[in-house]
Amino acid sequence: MVITKFVYRHSWKTNLINIKGIIRDSIAIMKLTREQSEEIRNQQSQSNKTKRVTAPELEKILYEAMPALDHGFVRVVDYMGDDTSIVQSARVSYGKGTKQVSTDAGLIKYLMRHWHSTPFEMCEIKYHIKLPIFIARQWIRHRTANVNEYSARYSILDKEFYLPTSENLAAQSTSNRQGRGDVLEGEQAKEVLELLKNDAERTYGNYETMLNERYDGSTIDENKKGLARELARMNLTLNTYTQWYWKTDLLNLMNFLRLRADHHAQYEIRVYADIMLDTLKKWVPITYEAFMNYRVGGTEVSAKGKIILKKLIKGENILMENSGLSKREWNELMEAFDLKDKLI
Repeated sequence: MVITKFVYRHSWKTNLINIKGIIRDSIAIMKLTREQSEEIRNQQSQSNKTKRVTAPELEKILYEAMPALDHGFVRVVDYMGDDTSIVQSARVSYGKGTKQVSTDAGLIKYLMRHWHSTPFEMCEIKYHIKLPIFIARQWIRHRTANVNEYSARYSILDKEFYLPTSENLAAQSTSNRQGRGDVLEGEQAKEVLELLKNDAERTYGNYETMLNERYDGSTIDENKKGLARELARMNLTLNTYTQWYWKTDLLNLMNFLRLRADHHAQYEIRVYADIMLDTLKKWVPITYEAFMNYRVGGTEVSAKGKIILKKLIKGENILMENSGLSKREWNELMEAFDLKDKLI
C-alpha cells in the first residue's frame, strides 16, 4: 500500500498532512479478528469479470483494512464509476466516447471550478469503517449517505476503546469553544489517560455483568438471566468502538472531506478523512486533482472582499476601518492572501 504526502490549503492557512506517519503510528496497535482477516482474504481472492469501468489503483486496495487510530480501520468494499463516468454524465453521451484524457480533465476542472454538482453524483463508493462512538456521532451529522451501523441490540460490542496518544491529549482551547489548546503534560496527562482507561474498562465490566455474558460469548453465571442488550449498552463509554457501512456519492464524499480533512477538524475524525482522501486519489485521480486545487486549495471571497482586492491590486491603501468588513472577515481575507504583514 502506497501512502502519499501532500500539502493542501483550505481557506486561509496551509497545513501539511503526512498520512504515512498517521497510519504508521496505528499499524502496531490495530488487530483484526480471525473472522475479519478470513473475510478480507476471501474477498480479495475473488476474480470477477465485468463490463463496468474500474479504477485500477483502487482495485489494488479493495477490501484492505487501512488502520486508523488505535483499533479502527477504513475499508473500501465497493464503488461505482470513475472519472470518465463524470464526463459521460456531463456530456450525456454513450460510453467513454472519443475525447482525450486531457479534454476530460479540462471538463472536470470546469465542473469543479464552477461548483457543478450533478455529474459528481453519478459515482458512488461504500466504506466499512471501525471508529469510536463519539466520532461516529460527529460523523453522522453528514446526513447525505446511506449508513448501516453495528447493532448493540443484537450483538455484544467488542472490548476495545480509543485512548489518545500523549501528543493528542490537549486542554480546552481558550480561544475556540470547540477546539484544543496546549498539550497536557506530566502527572496531569498520566492521570487523564488512567481515568479514560479505567472508566472504559469498569463500565465494560459492568456491561458484561448486566448481560451475564462476556465479550467472547461465554456465560458468567448459569443461574442468572442477562439484561437485554438494548438496555445494557447504555452503560458504555463513548470511546467504545463501533462499526458501520457508509455509502455515499462522490459529491457528498468531497463535501465530507473538505470539512473533515481540514486542519480545523477534530484530530480523530481527520485521521479517517485523510485515509479516505487517499482512496479518492486512487479512485478518481483527475477529480482528486481538481478537488485539491479548487475546493481544498482554493478560497472563497465575498463581493466586498473582491472589491478590496481590486483596490489593493491598483495600489490603493485600504484599512480595516473603511473596508466595510468585520474585523474577523478582514483578518480572514488578509490571511487567505498572505497580506496581513504587508499592510502594516
